[in-house]
Amino acid sequence: MSNDDLAGKTKRIFIDFMQMKAFGEDPLILADGDGIYVTDVDGRRYIDGLSGVMTCNLGYKNRTIIDAISKQLERLHFSMPMYATNEPALELAGRINDITPPHFNTVKLLSGGSEVTEAAMKIARQYHRQTGKPHKYKILSRYWSYHGGTMGSLAASGGASRKQFYEPYGTGYVHVPPPFCYRCPYGLEYPSCEVACASAIEQFIKGEGPDTVAAFIAEPVIVSGDGFVVPPDEYFPILREICDKYDILLIYDEIITGFGRLGKMWGGEAVGAWPDIIAAGKGMSAGYYPLSVVVLADKVASAFWGDAEEEVQYHAGHTYGGNPVAGAAGIAAIDQLVQNDYPARVYGLGKLLMAKLEELQDRHEVIGQVSGKGLLCGIEYVRDRSTHEAFPEELAFAKKVDLACRKRGLVTRPSTHVQVLAPPFITTPDQLDDIVSIIDEAIEETTRTYAPEFAAAAVG
Repeated sequence: MSNDDLAGKTKRIFIDFMQMKAFGEDPLILADGDGIYVTDVDGRRYIDGLSGVMTCNLGYKNRTIIDAISKQLERLHFSMPMYATNEPALELAGRINDITPPHFNTVKLLSGGSEVTEAAMKIARQYHRQTGKPHKYKILSRYWSYHGGTMGSLAASGGASRKQFYEPYGTGYVHVPPPFCYRCPYGLEYPSCEVACASAIEQFIKGEGPDTVAAFIAEPVIVSGDGFVVPPDEYFPILREICDKYDILLIYDEIITGFGRLGKMWGGEAVGAWPDIIAAGKGMSAGYYPLSVVVLADKVASAFWGDAEEEVQYHAGHTYGGNPVAGAAGIAAIDQLVQNDYPARVYGLGKLLMAKLEELQDRHEVIGQVSGKGLLCGIEYVRDRSTHEAFPEELAFAKKVDLACRKRGLVTRPSTHVQVLAPPFITTPDQLDDIVSIIDEAIEETTRTYAPEFAAAAVG
């Protein structure tokens, strides 16, 4: 069926964060995928510059993963999560232990990012309860963060654009300013600021009362509808020291950044400090099956080990946690990441992509900054580069650029001011050229249409 034939049927479903009336006027309805490309029902092909949603890292039609899933479906498609485990789940746990530091030896397998960020926060609260500090319950996080769509993970999230519709949330969630050097919330400049955004967290903890704070949850790179933030190198080592000082568990939300996206297997490697709990998903199965994981450091896991009558086990679960088919997909995906050293490939491609985006910045006055790690990059558009003044919210300049990209066969992820790129790990240098060339043309068209005063400033 064609796009026109199916457009009317879009009224029957919700698309994430999308007004369906507007979506139905020009819907993107996908029918096929191959490599880094997706094809819609009318046969138009697009470069997937977002890896689905930072998920399809190994591309479409990955035969090895498809065969692993098919083989497992012929054996056992489901196991009883409250009464049993299965071979793929155990093998997958071993694979994860193999690619984490020696003090991470315990996992909880689940099926989505929101499930594992919420589980990580539950585990933090239960850990303190079982280690003699039951009053440590508060969860600290950053404004602009996004930790998922369930009520607990939304409460920890820091972006009003996504969470305001479901307020009020439960108590115990405290937010601090993000480490956004481009528009420092403290009005300082890096590096003379001495990374105040990190050291100031100690004052927030003291203000709340250290004996009440259970955990700090943070993404190595913030990617949300409110902004794109790559913290300064010193940020996470300082945060690690503060958490240790006050017996606060440090949780990394690595739903996006885990499994190679930043040019290292884990964001913990990329930012120079390890957490106590890792929550990861998305690229864990390369998008071929719903799968996520909480990885626990031994000091955390030990609090959940005891005799049955002690009741110190983790008191929560989900129907599809530890699913054998998901396990088979995860094993096949992780094996490819390791055997082909994809993190190293991502690191090299990321350097190349950033260099190309910096060239775009030189050409287009409307680009205020480009930032990123590995194959996770953000382009921020501004009205005034010298003052960092943004375009008006209602203009949604980045979204206009994204629409111009889509017309030319490239899908990216825009917020109001920032366009995010996260191409698959299998992308070639030539394909990166294609991506940047399309963005170049799209910026030129959008500038000419919506900010003509800058059009003449573009350098040929």
